[in-house]
Amino acid sequence: MNIWQPDSHETLIARAPLTFATGTATRVKGMRWFRDTERNDIQGELPGWPKGPTYTAHSVGGTVGRNVIKGAALVAGAVIVGFLSSHGGSLNGTPSSNAGTNISYDEADEVDDFPVMWSAPGTIARTLPWQLDPGRSSAKRYRTHAVITDRRVLIVGFPYIRGNDALIDDELLWEIPRSSIERVELRNFRIGNDAKIVFTDGSWCRVSSVNRERLTRYLIEPLDFIALDALTPAQRSTAESFAAAQAPDALPPLVKRNPCGCFRIEVFAPSTTHAFFGHSGLYTVMDDSGNEVGIMDHHKEDMLT
Repeated sequence: MNIWQPDSHETLIARAPLTFATGTATRVKGMRWFRDTERNDIQGELPGWPKGPTYTAHSVGGTVGRNVIKGAALVAGAVIVGFLSSHGGSLNGTPSSNAGTNISYDEADEVDDFPVMWSAPGTIARTLPWQLDPGRSSAKRYRTHAVITDRRVLIVGFPYIRGNDALIDDELLWEIPRSSIERVELRNFRIGNDAKIVFTDGSWCRVSSVNRERLTRYLIEPLDFIALDALTPAQRSTAESFAAAQAPDALPPLVKRNPCGCFRIEVFAPSTTHAFFGHSGLYTVMDDSGNEVGIMDHHKEDMLT
């Protein structure tokens, strides 16, 4: 195994699978485009990229026809959802910020077109690696993960062998300093796995991750981790004991105070990285006295996805 590791004095914070997103609206279903700021296709201009599939959006007439055909199914689905809701049920399990929606608030880029790269010449988004594109790099043979540290955002890739999710041989494909990211916007249309990453030069990309919340949390939240020596003796003992109970390569615990007043203790152990999920995180919650809080007593903001 060759799992990417940070430099000394650099804090490893999160790792999650990442690819360019895929259209889900009927007109753009299964497709994606790489655009300049005039909405021209630029995939042939991206340096080092192998030739990939070209797509043509479904016609409006065809879209209408398909929508009519599936109309009855949608109505039936609405009835089922209403029944489940009125009886305390849910199709998506426990509600979370990762829940999808059928309402698009960006129809130009989600329904009529589906750019996953928006980039003028010479801007950051054009430097992203082609391995992120499912149309050029099949997840059946190769996986790509994003790695987040307190300094950088990186993309690593590795050959994938089905059934062996612990075998990871990382290749560094791309990296930028965190300061090059202006903001991250969650995109919940349909599945709820997408995010739009906007760079400081105005270019952006739309990506997808089955572990989106963990990936984007540390690009949205401030990195206000509490130093261990700033904790009370009881709090520090709980944090260090939790870390010691994890895998032998577990890194020092990361401690944050949640809005409810509890403390989140999170540990990253590189050897527990999973090819499909990335690193799902090892965490516990303690109260102000340093006592671990049982899962049934967690507040909503204590939960990690």
